[in-house]
Amino acid sequence: MEKFSVVATPEAPAAIGPYSQAIETRAGRMAFLSGQIALDPDTGAMVGGDVADETRQVLRNLDAVLIAAGMSRWNVARTTIYLADLGDFGTVNEIYAEFFGDHRPARATVQAAALPKGARVEIDAIAVD
Repeated sequence: MEKFSVVATPEAPAAIGPYSQAIETRAGRMAFLSGQIALDPDTGAMVGGDVADETRQVLRNLDAVLIAAGMSRWNVARTTIYLADLGDFGTVNEIYAEFFGDHRPARATVQAAALPKGARVEIDAIAVD
């Protein structure tokens, strides 16, 4: 049995990126992942570089938390992406699409006035087993 079913209706706008309108599940166990920023887990320092470097580190951090919860990126049903600058959307979206591959969790993206430690991107997730 599939963990997720994609919910899609022509009565609402189609997804304009690598995400689904909605994901339905009948599964039970869930993990609610706190927002991750581009902190290096070994040093606790922000990963330097550009928004692409930060996004890759954020996704590595999410991956590590998912594994610790006994899950993987394929268990993610929903994410929220917070950007300090919505102008970074294209770059973040491309790296996000590479990370999730054919899996398309439901998603929201918002611009935040500021993120912790001067981060450019933060992502949280809900995963279902």
